[in-house]
Amino acid sequence: MFSFSEQNNLFGRRCVWINGLVIAGAGPSGLAISACLKDQGIPFVVIERSDCIASLWQKRTYDRLKLHLPKRFCQLPKAQKFDIKPQFNECVQSAKFDEACKLWCVKTVSTAGSVRSETEYICQMLVVATGENVEGVIPKIEGLKEFSGEVIIHAKDYKTGVKYVYTGKNDLVVGCGNSGMEVSLDLANHNAKPSW
Repeated sequence: MFSFSEQNNLFGRRCVWINGLVIAGAGPSGLAISACLKDQGIPFVVIERSDCIASLWQKRTYDRLKLHLPKRFCQLPKAQKFDIKPQFNECVQSAKFDEACKLWCVKTVSTAGSVRSETEYICQMLVVATGENVEGVIPKIEGLKEFSGEVIIHAKDYKTGVKYVYTGKNDLVVGCGNSGMEVSLDLANHNAKPSW
């Protein structure tokens, strides 16, 4: 679905012209944008640093994850109808807009296999759809370094309350969105004493 010309230079770096957009991220937002662009016949390429679509949902979620919103708010528009093929294992290293040329230069590194390869995409537009939760943010809390208990994790790294370290303990969950509520319930179901 994308139109490009490709050139290899002397150092093994590919330079690819995309006659349209580069989309960084093959999660729900990147896929939804791709489906809408494909429906309109607009060329694009999707770059994904992981080896699958929606890697946050497939690889970095807790065991009892449930979707709490109505399907009409969460489904991907037209996604089953289109054959979207992201460039997997390709991590964006930099993206710079050239004011003179009015073009984006998106540099990536392949993370697949033992051979490192670099690609430079030149395009008119860039969409960053890397997800708001892909990197865990743990707040800086005064006195945390002196705390003798276990300071664990971000929800993206939590799997289940089955771990014996939670049983019978007072646990603090910071945040009361869907993840915070589900993690608290999971901890309570495994005999922990969560607060949030």
